[in-house]
Amino acid sequence: MSDDQAGERGDDILRHLRVFLSVARSGSVSRSSEQIYKAPSAITRSLTQLEQTLGQELFERKPRGMLLNGYGEAVLTRGMRIQEEIVAAATELCQRPGHNVASLTQLLMSGRKLHVFVALAEHGHLAAVSSQMKLSKSGVSMSLARLEEALGQPLFQRMAQGLVTTDAASRLLLHAKRAFAEMRHIQADLSALQGSLHGTITIGALPLCRTRLLPAAIAQLLGKYPLLQIKTFESPYDELAKGLRCGDIDFIFGALRSEKESSDLKSESLFKDSVGLFCRKDHTLTRQAAAIGLGQVAREKWILPRQDSPTRQVLNRAFLDHQLPVPEPSVETGDLAILRNLLTHTDLITATSPHQLHYEIESGLVVQLPVHLAGTEREIGITQRQGSLPSPAITAMLHEIRDMIRISPLAVTLPIRKGAG
Repeated sequence: MSDDQAGERGDDILRHLRVFLSVARSGSVSRSSEQIYKAPSAITRSLTQLEQTLGQELFERKPRGMLLNGYGEAVLTRGMRIQEEIVAAATELCQRPGHNVASLTQLLMSGRKLHVFVALAEHGHLAAVSSQMKLSKSGVSMSLARLEEALGQPLFQRMAQGLVTTDAASRLLLHAKRAFAEMRHIQADLSALQGSLHGTITIGALPLCRTRLLPAAIAQLLGKYPLLQIKTFESPYDELAKGLRCGDIDFIFGALRSEKESSDLKSESLFKDSVGLFCRKDHTLTRQAAAIGLGQVAREKWILPRQDSPTRQVLNRAFLDHQLPVPEPSVETGDLAILRNLLTHTDLITATSPHQLHYEIESGLVVQLPVHLAGTEREIGITQRQGSLPSPAITAMLHEIRDMIRISPLAVTLPIRKGAG
């Protein structure tokens, strides 16, 4: 399913969600009609359209009322979470006198207004959103104006370079994206009840896991559930954490950060890793059989990750603990392809996890230097958002990662190669 199709599907679900939740809670079309002031025929039609969108009946129609089946219960769980996000947004942003949270919530849950807003926040141009959503520019502009009027405040600043989100828009965007993430998981919830797994999993992949840990887990999962779609995002941790908080990313796999830095995120340690120093096999340093001191390698030319990365921080600490100046990199990069190519074809050395250079070490192109780096141990694992509800597809992916690490010696540090003689 394309992103556009997923967006349209989300719009269809959101449009009918208020009716669905009312009937699910009241157990009756007639009682729901009284509560939300809709004709019974309109409620019945809305439920039918929602079931058609999802491809599954959600109720058992009984003479005494409407009873949720197993599929309906799954949609109810997600539906309540979607509504909670939208109510939270309305509560935070409803400032205009004469407008209340309930009316703003109803507006946000109707039609494509929320989808249009998210697209505008991401693209920053009316023309781009108009083309993507197949709406006229005037239609996009009217949808935005209706939202801003209901909120009583602007959502964007109109600048020469495009639309720039206001503080109100940033707060609305967080809740809107979380709501759409919940809608994205509905497909996986329903397919799991049918005995298969569909849906999309989005993973924030930090450098350590990209060489073999994550690819191996993905291969195992797709071997069992070939209909799944998996997307990986490769960015600095702060960018990935931003995506995690708003629901664009389901979890992050790699080096864990301090819980004090992110109280709204939860981490699960899977194994401990330590940083080593590496160079190409014919480097002059490999001719020393004895241990090499930090003072000696301090004079080398370095390839290092960004200053705020865990590897760089533990390396700097190791040098400072020995009262040595921290290495200044000749090349600073977070790209593994650049790192590997420079490392195997130049005299640059690097500090990294052996997992990132597994294949170069295994083939003998790269060796680990006999340098003692105390205090470079770090926790590797999974980071999720507090309060998130993983879909069955995400749960299966997490299980595959945990199981792979449990049954194979992935966390064992590769042996240091002694000098060449």
